[in-house]
Amino acid sequence: MYKALTKPFYEVRQLRDLRDLIQQSVKLYGERPAFEVKDFRNKHYNITYNEYYEQINALGTALIDMGLKNEKIAVSGDNCYEWCLSYMATVMGVGVIVPIDKELLFGDINDILNISDVKLIFCDKKIAEKLDERKDELKKDLQIVHIRREKEDGLTVIEDLIERGRKLIADGDRRFLDAEIDPDALCSLLFTSGTTGMSKGVMLCQRNFVFEVMSAMSVIKISPEDCGISLLPLHHTFESSIILFFAPYCGAKVTFCDGFKYVLRNMKEFNPSVFVAVPLLLETVHRRLMKAIKAKPHGEFLFKLGKVLVKAGKKVGIDLKNVFFKEIIDTFGGNMRLIICGAAPINPQILKDFDAIGIQIIFGYGLTECAPLAIINHDRLHMAESVGVPIPGSEAKIIDADSSGVGEICVKGDMVMLGYYNNPEETAKVIDKDGFFHTGDLGYVDKKGHYFISGRSKNVIVTSNGKNIYPEELEYHLAEDILVGECLVLADKNKKGEDIVGARIYPNFEELKEQTGKKADEFSDKELHEIFEKTVNNVNEKLPSYKKILNFKIRRTEFLKTTTQKIKRFEYKD
Repeated sequence: MYKALTKPFYEVRQLRDLRDLIQQSVKLYGERPAFEVKDFRNKHYNITYNEYYEQINALGTALIDMGLKNEKIAVSGDNCYEWCLSYMATVMGVGVIVPIDKELLFGDINDILNISDVKLIFCDKKIAEKLDERKDELKKDLQIVHIRREKEDGLTVIEDLIERGRKLIADGDRRFLDAEIDPDALCSLLFTSGTTGMSKGVMLCQRNFVFEVMSAMSVIKISPEDCGISLLPLHHTFESSIILFFAPYCGAKVTFCDGFKYVLRNMKEFNPSVFVAVPLLLETVHRRLMKAIKAKPHGEFLFKLGKVLVKAGKKVGIDLKNVFFKEIIDTFGGNMRLIICGAAPINPQILKDFDAIGIQIIFGYGLTECAPLAIINHDRLHMAESVGVPIPGSEAKIIDADSSGVGEICVKGDMVMLGYYNNPEETAKVIDKDGFFHTGDLGYVDKKGHYFISGRSKNVIVTSNGKNIYPEELEYHLAEDILVGECLVLADKNKKGEDIVGARIYPNFEELKEQTGKKADEFSDKELHEIFEKTVNNVNEKLPSYKKILNFKIRRTEFLKTTTQKIKRFEYKD
C-alpha cells in the first residue's frame, strides 16, 4: 500500500463546503470574469464572480419559495452557464442535484426522475421536447424550467425565477442565504453512463468535492489568468468538478464549446489555456498533427529536432516553443498550456509529444464513485506511462496481485462516495469494512508509488492456456495506425470453442479516401480485410505469442459510445 505523503507543491485554502468555496472566490476575485459566454447573435460577454454569486442566491431563494427545500432537482442539456447556475443554486442551500445525461432516451430519463423522486428539472429545448412528447407518463408533480428563453410564451424560464428571487431577497427573504449546509449529507446523485452495462445512483456529498479541490489544487497550478473551455458533458463528474469547483477556487474563467466537431474552432475563438479532455479526442488531434508534420519536407526530422531544442531551452530558462511549434500551438488558440485528461487509458507517446511542444497533459485516474479523482500526476513531477500517485490525503493499494504484480486497485479517502442510492447490498460489495473502495480496475504500483492501469477486471480475456490479456494494451497498438478509426479488442472463439484474442476495427475512412481516392462504400469487404490484415500483422510482431490477435472483423459503422466518448464494451460481447 502506498499512502500519499508527498508534500503539496502549492498552498491551498481550507474549504468547509461548496458555499464556502464560492464565497471565498467572490471575496478574492469578485470583479474578475467567472464565465465568458455568447448570445444567439454570437456576441461575447463576461459574467463576473459577483454577478454569478448574486444570481445563485436569487435562483436558490426562488427554488425554496417554490417549496423545493430538501428536494431533488435535476438538470439536463447542453453545457452552458445556466446549467452551472442551476447546479450551484441547488447544492448551496436548496436540495440535491441530479445531473442527467442529455443523450438518454425518454424512458431512461423518466426512470431517473422517478427513482430519484425529482420535483423539478432544469432543461434545454431538446430535453423539454422529449418530455413533452410523452408528458402523460411523467410524474404529475414534476415541474419543468427551461434553461434558456425561446420564442414560445407561457414557459417557465430560469430568468423568471432569478427575478422572482431578487424581489424576495429585496423584501428580506434570507431562507437561502442563511441555509445550513451539512458537508456530509447527500448533495449530488449521479447515474453514470458506463461502458459495462446499467449504472447505479452514486451518492456524493460536499465533503467529497471540497476534499478533491484542496487535494488536486495542491499539486496542479491553475491561476486567475487561466481560461478553461468546457467540452465534455457537465453531467459527468469529471467535467463538472473541474468547471464548477476547480475553476472558481482558482479564480479562472470558463467558456463553453459548441461540441466535439467545433472544438478547434472554439479554441481559436476563446483562446483557452486549460482544457479537460478524453483520450479519444487527444488521439484524433495527435494523429492529424503528426500527419500534417510528416507531409512537410523533412517534417518528421524537424519535429524531432524541435523537441530536443525546446527541451534544452527549458533547462537554461529559454522558451523556444513558439519558434518551432507556433503553428501547432495556434491550432489550440495560441494560449493552451494545460490539458487535464482521464476517463480511459492513453498512449504515453501522445503525452510526451504534447509536452514537448509546450502543452502539458496531466493524466489521472478516477471514477464517479470517487468524485472523481483518486490518483493523479503532479504538474511538477509526472510520468507519462503512469496515472500518478494517490491524491494528497488519500490512500491506495493493490489487492489479489498475480505473479506480475497486477491486481485490483483500491482507494480510500474523503473522495469516496457515500454509497449507491437505495442499494446497500451493492455498496457493501465495493466499500469494505476498512473504508477502501474496490474499483474493479486492474493495475500495479512501482517502488516509488506510481500507479499503472492495466484495464478493467470485467474486460480481461483469459485464454485457453490461462494467460490474462488486457484489451486496452492491444488497443493502444492498433490505434497507432492512422488507418484505424476506432477499435475494440475482445474474446473470440476458435474452431475448438476456445477463447482467443479478437478485434473489431472501424476504419478511418477519411484517411483511406485520401490515400486511395475511394469512398467507404466503394471498398469491398475483401479489400478492407486485406488492408487491415497488414495492420494486425504489424501489431502481432510486437507481441508475445499468447497476446497475438488471431481473429479480426471490420465494422462499417462507429461503435456505440458514452457521452465521454468511451466505447460501450458490453454491447459487443459476441
